[in-house]
Amino acid sequence: MRTWLLPEFVEDVLPDEARAIETYRARLLELFRVHGYELVAPPMLEYIESLLTGTGHDLDLRTFKLIDQMSGRTMGLRADMTPQVARIDAHLLNREGVTRLCYCGTVLNTRPRGLTATREPLQIGAEIYGHAGIESDVEIQQLLRGALAACGIGNVRLDVGHVGAFRAIARRGGVTPELESDVLEALLAKDRSGLDALTATLAAPTRDALRLLPELYGGAEVLTRAAAALPPYPEIGAALADLAALVRENGMAMSIDLADLRGYHYHSGVVFAAYGNGLASAIALGGRYDEVGKAFGRARPATGFSMDLREVVRIAPRVPRPSAILAPASGDATLRAAIDALRRAGETVIQELPGHESTRHELGCERRLVHRGGKWEVDAL
Repeated sequence: MRTWLLPEFVEDVLPDEARAIETYRARLLELFRVHGYELVAPPMLEYIESLLTGTGHDLDLRTFKLIDQMSGRTMGLRADMTPQVARIDAHLLNREGVTRLCYCGTVLNTRPRGLTATREPLQIGAEIYGHAGIESDVEIQQLLRGALAACGIGNVRLDVGHVGAFRAIARRGGVTPELESDVLEALLAKDRSGLDALTATLAAPTRDALRLLPELYGGAEVLTRAAAALPPYPEIGAALADLAALVRENGMAMSIDLADLRGYHYHSGVVFAAYGNGLASAIALGGRYDEVGKAFGRARPATGFSMDLREVVRIAPRVPRPSAILAPASGDATLRAAIDALRRAGETVIQELPGHESTRHELGCERRLVHRGGKWEVDAL
């Protein structure tokens, strides 16, 4: 076995990517800060009950588990930071009003989310707690648009859905939990034939409503079609009203998709996925998850978004390597003073080590320090 091989879908971050990650990380956290979002940093591992509380089964299979040798209890390596941030809001901060929090950290997944995805995403996101109205959903979506723009990702479009429509149809139609899970998978896969087979024995209003959901995709006109064709349940009316308000107030290009139910067991209202620059895959996911805080003993409305910063770096404009200055290998005091002054001014200065003149091109220096007229000056290399 080659000892330098890494597990599948786990890879090192090399200098160019690491520089880009740090550039965009700092840029996004500063954007969040000026919008009033406070940075938190939850631990990498927790007891499994805390990590999975309030998330249904959505995170269970994605979470690495291990036994704590100190307590004998099962612990998990976080697969998503959002439940941790919800725990901080509900159990540690205990604020009564609106709280805005942001975060950035590595998460681990037992399996990659896609063929090109890593099992070690660098998750960055922002959350609003304590406000149940559509205004906080609008704010978080506009913040997401600003975040993607700050990374050079334009032409952002949102696909927006609402779990309330499917939930109302399933529960009022007497759909069993097992069948609900199977129907949910068919909807997520856009499997029309599978959906038809699964719903064949249901009462006509429930069957027809579930089969209609994949067709309710498009612009704002979808909401009118949905209101006319879906059962007149109050929950569905409230969901469509929320989506209409988002379309009206958001100011972003938006598509409605009532069959997009990613994180169904986790979310409680509006859900959305962001696409940019003609990308086929979502670059960010978000939505409302009012029920998670309740599991920590304090129900708090919540909405937010997150994205993998490594994926952002992959599609964002390249971050150029900063210009560096090559200094000769010398212990001269005036040279040291010149190097220190340049570094204080923000310049990268690399002092050459003896015997490596033939590989100096690997250092990426475009300028050099030369001694001229009794002082050190910067020249082109």
